[in-house]
Amino acid sequence: MRFLPVFLDLRAGPIILVGDGELALAKLRVLTAAGAHIRWYATDKSISPSDRLAALGADAARQVEILLDDPLAADLHGAIAVLSAGAGEIGPAVSAWARAHGIPVNVMDDLAHSTFISPAIVDRGDVIVAVGTNGTSPVVARRLRERIEAMLPARIGDLAGFIGQRRKEFHARIADFPLRRRFWERVIDGPIGELVLAGKTREAEAALEAIDNPSAFAEGPAKGFVTLVGAGPGDPDLLTIKALRALQDADVVFYDELVSPEILDRVRRDASRVLVGRRIGNPGIGQDAINHFLIEAAQSGKRAVRLKGGDPFIFGRGGEEIEVLRKAGVAYAVVPGITAGIGAAAASEVPLTFRHEALRITLLTAHKAKDAEVVDWSALTDTKMTVVVYMGMTAAPAIRAGLLAAGRPPQTPVGVFARATRPDAKSVVGTLDELPALAAQVDRGPAILIIGDVVAHSAPWRDAGLKHLLSTLEMAAE
Repeated sequence: MRFLPVFLDLRAGPIILVGDGELALAKLRVLTAAGAHIRWYATDKSISPSDRLAALGADAARQVEILLDDPLAADLHGAIAVLSAGAGEIGPAVSAWARAHGIPVNVMDDLAHSTFISPAIVDRGDVIVAVGTNGTSPVVARRLRERIEAMLPARIGDLAGFIGQRRKEFHARIADFPLRRRFWERVIDGPIGELVLAGKTREAEAALEAIDNPSAFAEGPAKGFVTLVGAGPGDPDLLTIKALRALQDADVVFYDELVSPEILDRVRRDASRVLVGRRIGNPGIGQDAINHFLIEAAQSGKRAVRLKGGDPFIFGRGGEEIEVLRKAGVAYAVVPGITAGIGAAAASEVPLTFRHEALRITLLTAHKAKDAEVVDWSALTDTKMTVVVYMGMTAAPAIRAGLLAAGRPPQTPVGVFARATRPDAKSVVGTLDELPALAAQVDRGPAILIIGDVVAHSAPWRDAGLKHLLSTLEMAAE
């Protein structure tokens, strides 16, 4: 390690910035965002200080003092670092000048004349991550920063601040140093930490204040947590970053049958995996048993994930599960997923809304024909409404009959989108009058039915039109 990572206190004094151009402006943006006070010795005299300040914006301008003097004659009293951007002799000269005054200096893109280098930075408030490559490859450092950005929870800085505000209070109540460490580990890794990361700071504060005996809390059994996670329509690349973190943190995952193997591959290797889902013709273990498993896992101190295809709150019974968890006193969080209807529409380029054509969307489930028969189809006849049907494969005849009887035109475009976003996806398009036959063509589900004029804008519809045109041309040629 050639360069020792350190953190400068930006409240201790100003930063001296010398130079102009994109490098200087990029550094200026970083410094102002960090709250630094900057003395900027701009080398391009053609731009007035007032124009520069106006370009910075009111907030940043308050932090920047623009000087057109010779930087090598400047007063460096109190400065904590010098940064220089610019080609030619200015960089080495500024470096020598700063070194002579014993001040750390960085000449951008010039390692030989720098006593420190600037890392790639991940800024999460009270949590700062600096990534460096000894100045050899800033691009590698930026790529590493991007990966760390994706891994870190957005509110990890809030969690650090939450703990920092209360450290002295609880350290006064816990005499033993190892118990202090164990106490904060329990807070961070348990429900309180999860609540902060989920943005539920008030609930986290209440839970922390409810700890009467911090030492006993530190020594006692860990409390579990349940996260309801939307797995999306099947493509693992459509998982949210938050969903991936939950899968990697889980001790046990209770998953539905519709969750693809590729998504299960993202679960932590040593986590237990329990299939609890059900499909048509296979009732599974039942919702009561699922609820019991979730509560039991949490009460035994485990981090449990309830992994559902699509989104937990779109025909996923997520609302029922959190009510049960709440009544049982189990801490929980919900991570939304891309619901199957949105995933199918995006994969096949179906714009569910379209200016002047489709102004409303209705999502409904009709997983059994008898359910389809009790739907109020008269509310779905508006031609400017797109109807998205979940679990409607077997109910396709009843859906067709209900909509036609209610007055929806038989030539309304429809699409059946099976296994959307997965490698074996299949899409079939046609008209409402043909819906049962179209559903039969996709072989097996899960499938989404989309009914409305917007289907005519989809990629499968365009492909079907092209195939029809080619067939017509071939017949004419014969």
